[in-house]
Amino acid sequence: SLGRLLADSGGDYSDAEITVEGVPVPVHRCILASRSEVFAKVFSRENGGSEKEGKPRYCLSDLLPFGHVGYEAFVVFLGFVYTAKLKAFPVEVSSCVHNVCGHEACRPAIDFALELTCASSVFGMPELVSVLQRQLTDFVVKALADDVIPILVVAFHCQLSQLIDQCIERVAHSDLDSISLEKRLPDEVVEKIKILRRNSQHYCDPNMPIVDPLREKRIRRIHKALDSDDVELMKLLLTESDVTLDEANALHYAAAYCDPKVVTEVLGLGLADVNLRDSRGFTVLHIAVMRKEPSIIILLLSNGARASEPTLEGESAVSICRRLTRPKDYHTKTERGQEANKDRICIDVLERE
Repeated sequence: SLGRLLADSGGDYSDAEITVEGVPVPVHRCILASRSEVFAKVFSRENGGSEKEGKPRYCLSDLLPFGHVGYEAFVVFLGFVYTAKLKAFPVEVSSCVHNVCGHEACRPAIDFALELTCASSVFGMPELVSVLQRQLTDFVVKALADDVIPILVVAFHCQLSQLIDQCIERVAHSDLDSISLEKRLPDEVVEKIKILRRNSQHYCDPNMPIVDPLREKRIRRIHKALDSDDVELMKLLLTESDVTLDEANALHYAAAYCDPKVVTEVLGLGLADVNLRDSRGFTVLHIAVMRKEPSIIILLLSNGARASEPTLEGESAVSICRRLTRPKDYHTKTERGQEANKDRICIDVLERE
């Protein structure tokens, strides 16, 4: 079968290479072009790729208008292109290292399916998109609300209207705040979520606190100052209003979206509670762990953040981190002089606390 051509490690019959995450993948242009009009157009361009040993070489990232597709996902995608059969997902990149997770909807499982969806959509394989869309629909029901966001982003770019609607419905009835939605989603999607929330009985509850527009505006100005790495402006805004750093969740915001040096400066003011919980019950450390930035995690811990503090669902910081980390990233040994994987560093730092 054609699948044996991919299994040939020597790539003796290949006539091109597509580089993915620095790894050259031998391919056969006649097969890809016959299965995908997009590949046919790519290969028909003059000087479309660089030459190596007489073979055109293409970089996958240059062919993707959106999203990310890793090496393992691309290999599985090619397997479908060659054989019209979808292989089982590699466990090392489609599961997490949490010891009690069933991997039905953990973040690595979702991310791998999304990588395949991106490749299938971009290169025009609707039959595979359809299979993956059913799996993603199942994820929307089972996954944490935060993990529905990347599904919604990919669905938007792939124009999967049914999946978009399901994601919007789930997110609209979640406790995700407007600021995080605006940072992570396209404007038109955010607007649909806001409309659905306004029309929902849940968000029309008379017992819910009324949002003060002026106070909300002041908090957003503080966040914009942080986005600009302008802590001095943030200090000025604080003196001109009755909003405190904690009321603006400024440290949470900085840990989620800003450069580590901004987090350092905000902590240096001595005005923020490093163990403060936001409206969803997350501490600043929980937010930093979701970002998987070791320098911020170490900074928070050295300033009194408690690693043992659980979320409202009972998850510790290290538990969150393990649910976000793939076995490949956790177990891969690094060579001397090579930078260690950030996911592994985060877990090691937290487990030492």
